Amino acid sequence: PETVDLKSISGIPGMALVDEDGKALYLWEADKNGTSTCSGACAAAWPPVTTSGAPQAGSGVDKALLGTVKRADGTEQVTYNGHPLYYYVGDTGPGTAKGQGSKDFGASWYVLSAKGVKIDND
Repeated sequence: PETVDLKSISGIPGMALVDEDGKALYLWEADKNGTSTCSGACAAAWPPVTTSGAPQAGSGVDKALLGTVKRADGTEQVTYNGHPLYYYVGDTGPGTAKGQGSKDFGASWYVLSAKGVKIDND
């Protein structure tokens, strides 16, 4: 199962959600009511964070805010505070968030705080 952690990311104030390898996790403002609407070319650029079991909460992460939502392809996507989570293919490794504030595919992408809200440093 996927583990969600809390770490500092270059250029982001405070701490942000990452996976167990330190890769930044994003929300997409086009997703509504906890449903993922990113597929096809969108999901190629912004791969969904999927899990084969209940997602695990790392240090500083509120287990009560972790969940999953079933995607159209049948995979389980990790959610936090109701937001489906994504990676960004442009991130060069742990501790980077090159997708922060991006307007790809018609809506904004942001990393999340421990409270499960976007960190908006625009």
